[in-house]
Amino acid sequence: MTSYETITVEKRGRVAVLTINRPDKLNALNSKVHSEGVAALDELKRDDEVRVVVITGAGEKSFIAGADISEFQDKTPVTQRNTFTERSLFNSIDNFPKPVIAMVNGFCLGGGNELAMACDIRIASENARFSQPEINLGIMCGGGGTQRLPKLVGEGRAMEMVLTGDMLDAATAERYGLVNHVYPSADLEAETMSLAEKIAEKAPIALQLSKEAVKFASRSNLDEGLRREVDLFAICFSTEDKKEGVAAFLEKRKPEFKGR
Repeated sequence: MTSYETITVEKRGRVAVLTINRPDKLNALNSKVHSEGVAALDELKRDDEVRVVVITGAGEKSFIAGADISEFQDKTPVTQRNTFTERSLFNSIDNFPKPVIAMVNGFCLGGGNELAMACDIRIASENARFSQPEINLGIMCGGGGTQRLPKLVGEGRAMEMVLTGDMLDAATAERYGLVNHVYPSADLEAETMSLAEKIAEKAPIALQLSKEAVKFASRSNLDEGLRREVDLFAICFSTEDKKEGVAAFLEKRKPEFKGR
């Protein structure tokens, strides 16, 4: 892997851990994090050994405490729009073909919450805190907060979070459906890696197509979604992994998927 200034990438077998590494800034997102994060995801996309990516923040205080506000003073409407469009870190995560898990260890605010919501699954520690506080700066969400949040928690709850900027504790975030699971801080990494490794054992092509189908569900009507699901389901029957999975089931053994 390439060496980066603001992030680290560690491969643990079939799971890659991408860490936003600015603990002195509570891992706030600046333009360097965006560009390096996109570059790292491009590398991981091409790495056939990696089947699942976990994204987290360095240290115990913060996952990502939002955008680096110090950059806002020099931003023009055009430069800010360019940062948040096609090659943004948020969209690169959302469009990443392999499963992505957010391991939320502390503050998950503003752009941090938007980044977590772009992931497929969110696992949080008990001390995690979530909010969209942009309204307090006289601005609004720009990384998908007004679009992904209602799909996860419903329009009413999303509206309250976006309009007040209030913070949710981890238990409330789990109750709302913003996060999948909450664990004690000491268990967060082990539990997250256990889930990541469980997913990484599955057939890579089936994982990718399943993720595509679920993502499509929230962006289409039911009839379109059902047609897409059948098409992707049929593609699975062309893979070697399908043959291996069926054979392993009939032979009562664990399958060895190759991603072919």
